Amino acid sequence: MWVAGARPKTLPAAVVPVAVGTAAVSSEQFTLWRCLAALIVAVSLQVATNYANDYSDGIRGTDDDRVGPLRLVGSGAASPAAVKRALYIAFGVAGVFGLALSVAVNPLLLVVGAASIAAGWFYTGGSNPYGYLGLGELFVFVFFGVVATVGSAYVQIESISGLAVILSLPVGVFATSLLVINNLRDRVGDASAGKRTLAVRLGDSATRWLYIGSMIAAFALIALVALIEERYGLLLGLLGVVTAAPGLISVRRGALGGDLIGVLEATGRTQLVAGFGMTVGLLL
Repeated sequence: MWVAGARPKTLPAAVVPVAVGTAAVSSEQFTLWRCLAALIVAVSLQVATNYANDYSDGIRGTDDDRVGPLRLVGSGAASPAAVKRALYIAFGVAGVFGLALSVAVNPLLLVVGAASIAAGWFYTGGSNPYGYLGLGELFVFVFFGVVATVGSAYVQIESISGLAVILSLPVGVFATSLLVINNLRDRVGDASAGKRTLAVRLGDSATRWLYIGSMIAAFALIALVALIEERYGLLLGLLGVVTAAPGLISVRRGALGGDLIGVLEATGRTQLVAGFGMTVGLLL
């Protein structure tokens, strides 16, 4: 139940930036424990954010009529207090390993960690959550794209990597696509519950084109970086097109509700395939 509530299908958004960011600088420096610590931080933050979303939406009643993964509070499977404890534990794990990295690398990482935790909580938590204002995609791009990718490289070489910065763009767009399709699936329920996500604000048709455009843009960015940086191994990331195609076709044909759960899963798989393709290409 708790594994399902953690929404494991969203975890590629945490794993891929660590893999790509680390691989981008692996020829300069690689410390295994720092890589593992960064991975634990990223995954813990993702799980904590998912639990926080479950808790906050659940007590607001937003999840009372929801299609998609198990909602612990909304379904009554777990009490709000239990879910709150779970999210505190997950944030705590991220904090412990983040502290270890900050001690070893740079104390300023504590600021980045605190900002990441705040972003995870205030997505749907607090009196004026930014997820209800249509800003979720922007924050996902920043924290699960730029911050996670560049940060994973930084803890290895203790400086900003230009390659990691530009690779954070396709990584961030893939992560954003995951939220776009999630919010497209939940658009009707969110609108009736007063949750003004970007999908609610844009409407059905525009959100579909946003998803299609973002997925195409992610692959285009991979190809562009490969050509500009003359790192042609990155083109292995384009293997993700194979897993992306069925979902793109479904969205274009107007899939709704439960049918979009499969598209969400396909988007996660695409992010993994493309991300690990880039990682292998960088290592080669």
